[in-house]
Amino acid sequence: MKFDQFKIWFCLLVMIGLPVLSFGEDGSQALFEKANTYYSKNKYKEAIGAYNQLLKSDEVSANVYFNLGNAYYKDGDIASALLYFEKAHKLSPGDDDINFNIRFANARTTDKIDEAPEFFLSKWWRGVVLAIAADTLGVIAVIFFLIGSGLLILYFFSISGSVKKASFFSALISFFLGIVAIFIGGSQVSYFNGNKQGIVFTSSVNVKGSPADQATTVFVLHDGTKVNVLGNANGWLRIKLANGNEGWLKPSDIKEI
Repeated sequence: MKFDQFKIWFCLLVMIGLPVLSFGEDGSQALFEKANTYYSKNKYKEAIGAYNQLLKSDEVSANVYFNLGNAYYKDGDIASALLYFEKAHKLSPGDDDINFNIRFANARTTDKIDEAPEFFLSKWWRGVVLAIAADTLGVIAVIFFLIGSGLLILYFFSISGSVKKASFFSALISFFLGIVAIFIGGSQVSYFNGNKQGIVFTSSVNVKGSPADQATTVFVLHDGTKVNVLGNANGWLRIKLANGNEGWLKPSDIKEI
């Protein structure tokens, strides 16, 4: 097949394929814009319904979660707002707007819980791991690998000694940076998978010292408080607060992030 014929067939495939591939995206984008319009007109319940409709159709993104959290906040449902802000944070942990809204909404909750002291290196490493979204790190890794591959091709086909040397070591650096991006992205996924968290949705819940109704209440939590889920036993969840306090509550009292 001649090159001109190939270009013609390629253009035809693109013209036919793109509308098919974008059909679902167009519908989702229209619904997203509809939800945003409801929000801009202060119709928060309608906006919440539209954003949730997007989520039911598996249109999950940090933007949808973030906007849904904003709609819940404006509607006065702080617990739901925090739930979706935290879901957005998992997809885009380095987003300043998301992190600000989490802090802002937390100021409206009843329980004010100070974080336990943390070793500075652990805090620094968590900051590195959560600085860039895992999906973005994956794209960065692919770009570095492509650059590295291109530099290796230049190394093999170049006849200049200086060019061969520069391209070889540059390729090594590119591959190394790609591996680093993959490692950090994997660490981020492992961090969120290993740190199960939830938001309290019961207006007031007695946290027990052991997984039993008759157990002693060790402290009381209110809706909107974030807890770390450590495990479960006998139909109870073992939870831990940011200040280190631990206890047990029922799964129905929280919604997992």
